[in-house]
Amino acid sequence: MMKASPAAAGQDSRTDREPGSRVPLNPGDGSPVIRVEGLRKTYQTARGALTLFEDLDFQVEAGELVAIVGQSGAGKSTLLHILGALDAPSTGKVYCASTDVAALTPREAAAFRNREIGYLWQFHYLLPEFTAQENVAMPLMARGVNRRDAQAVAANWLREVGLEDRGDHRAGELSGGEQQRVALARAVVNQPRLLLADEPTGDLDAMTADRVFELIGRLHASHGLTSILVTHNMDLAARCTRVLRLEGGRLTAVPQLVNPAGRL
Repeated sequence: MMKASPAAAGQDSRTDREPGSRVPLNPGDGSPVIRVEGLRKTYQTARGALTLFEDLDFQVEAGELVAIVGQSGAGKSTLLHILGALDAPSTGKVYCASTDVAALTPREAAAFRNREIGYLWQFHYLLPEFTAQENVAMPLMARGVNRRDAQAVAANWLREVGLEDRGDHRAGELSGGEQQRVALARAVVNQPRLLLADEPTGDLDAMTADRVFELIGRLHASHGLTSILVTHNMDLAARCTRVLRLEGGRLTAVPQLVNPAGRL
């Protein structure tokens, strides 16, 4: 299995956990799973500097399911990419699982993402030449798990998302909802601490979107995940445990959409 990167070494023993093993709900030191301090992101354009957000400070506790809402172009996806070590902030600090992700080298960041973070996108990004089971197994194989073991773990995750009978089907043979369920299984196959989902139901009809969201909620609860969901669907956002709106470069709480009972 993959060794811990130098920047992440010593955080906890999760780096060497067996495939499919359960993740503890809380980080070892009790700190937030996500902590953001003074975050700023600016792009240089032909018309000058474009600042998406600045001086953002917030945190996400272990076990939360947080929705981030806001208009298109507000920077929601960019924020998610920064939280997931796919993009770097212009200034500020981002700690994920107690690791300063902006300080990681590209190689360390890739290892960190594979170990700690699961991603679910609006489009499934399944590899069409591989079966559903092979697609789910790939993050494990990238971590150094042998093919046979990775396939066995992938089969278990397909069973969790209700697709145990579709493992040998290629992506094009699956419906849109089935493809997204395969993508969800792939996102969590490494038992990450954090699940980041960017409009995961945006390409689905209302009924299928509701079913996929329910599945996300069930896996979030049963596997001790901390999850951040970017969505335009306010009905789904209202079923999360906390809602934040990104607007004008600022994050603000949306208390009228808070789900105090945590009903997913």
